[in-house]
Amino acid sequence: MITNEPSSLLEQVPDSEPGFPGPIVSDLGAQVPDPDNPPWGVLMAALAWAMSIAFLLLVPLLFIVPYIISLAAKSGLPPPEVLATDKIFLFLSILGVIPAHLLTLAVAWAIVTRWGRYPFWETLGMTWPKSFGPWKSIAAGVALFGIGILITALYGGRKTELDALIESSYLTRMVTAFLAVATAPFVEELIHRGILYPALQRAIGAGWAIAIVSLLFAGVHVYQYRTNLGVIAVITLLSVSLTVVRAITGKLLPSFVIHLVFNGIQSLILLIQPFFEKADTVLPNKVPAIDLIQTALRHLI
Repeated sequence: MITNEPSSLLEQVPDSEPGFPGPIVSDLGAQVPDPDNPPWGVLMAALAWAMSIAFLLLVPLLFIVPYIISLAAKSGLPPPEVLATDKIFLFLSILGVIPAHLLTLAVAWAIVTRWGRYPFWETLGMTWPKSFGPWKSIAAGVALFGIGILITALYGGRKTELDALIESSYLTRMVTAFLAVATAPFVEELIHRGILYPALQRAIGAGWAIAIVSLLFAGVHVYQYRTNLGVIAVITLLSVSLTVVRAITGKLLPSFVIHLVFNGIQSLILLIQPFFEKADTVLPNKVPAIDLIQTALRHLI
């Protein structure tokens, strides 16, 4: 916790950003800001969020535009409906998310550490709180996924753009599963609940911060899932749950693990689902309950 009372082991940093208390510095020189009182403000947090969205929109273009140009040179500019089913185009679209996430991570590091002045992990709160350890986080992730299955089974709509993407080829399916586990949980938690939430809660209070961050996180996914209100409801539930956990614990690690478990289950199903679908053609007489669950999973992932 940040303190203004220096001692033999702790002292206040004199060059902290105006308006923000400086971090605690130990006698070994390790700077440790309070995750709920970070050395950045709302404007910087909003910039990080905006840049993360810009990277997701623009960086994949570096992959798909050359491919479109090559197609145009051969047989003319393909219409959008053709590109929507082009396996190479879809694969390049998802592949471009990887460098977008890496650029977002670089920007976040610069903001969180102020170019190396503060420790990255501690400033974000990537430690376990006493009240919410790894087992609770894993259980919460599994529970949220189970609730998501029920919601999409009962209220799921048509297939989404993500469904078309992952069904285009198994290679695209593999890259999507990789992103869902390796980069998406950390990058999304880093931006929304690691950078944006603490800045907002300090400025306008925890209640409004939870509402705004949850809305922004869910809103990013709305267009992609616009044909399926059930999936949008699940994403919104996940967003609110992750933000509430961050608010209650004061740490980012539990939210990250919950998100990782949620996405990890999806990724596993994503990879094995085609083999079950092949089995369905051999054994067409399925139990209705299994049929219901498979339908829900197909919408959810």
